[in-house]
Amino acid sequence: MNCESAALLTELAAEVRACRHCAAVLPLGPRPVIRVSATATVLIAGQAPGTKVHETGIPWNDPSGDRLRRWLALDRDVFYDESRIAILPMGFCYPGRLPKGGDAPPRPECAPLWRDRLLRLMPSITLTLLVGSYALNDTLGRGPMTDRVRAFRRYLPDRFPLPHPSWRTTAWERRNPWFEAEALPALRSAVAITLNASPLRSPRSPRR
Repeated sequence: MNCESAALLTELAAEVRACRHCAAVLPLGPRPVIRVSATATVLIAGQAPGTKVHETGIPWNDPSGDRLRRWLALDRDVFYDESRIAILPMGFCYPGRLPKGGDAPPRPECAPLWRDRLLRLMPSITLTLLVGSYALNDTLGRGPMTDRVRAFRRYLPDRFPLPHPSWRTTAWERRNPWFEAEALPALRSAVAITLNASPLRSPRSPRR
């Protein structure tokens, strides 16, 4: 990517972080949380920030993030190396809670406003991790999450489907032992190959 395009990405990211489009309906107010760069080769496409992420402004800075990093076999230094790993969820702000519990879906306005524009300015992305049903359905079309994850080989080398790494996934993993035995080794290999193709070094990880 040339310097002009990198500058455009920086400008667009600043515009995203200043977005107030959904301010009237966000229970904690707007705080878009993304990590983008012109050199990133891995993209993590998740759901939307939770309350801790909203508070800290650091994506995946919660127990779900700890589980995801274990799945990837990455420490925080590498995971938060923005020059190598981009983090762009389906919704950039905390959307609130559902009446019966659990986080609400990502705001539907967010992705159409921003995601495609950001992705067009990140041509170095070669592997996208689709984390959870919202990212899976947006990219692959609607379908059962388990079937998509079980068929992970079908989507390689450019995409890898994953469940959301919340505490609810613990029981799912017990019912699906192939995930740890087959999917996780393939996931770690795909991520390592992609990251090792980049000569960039990891910066210091952000503080909690």
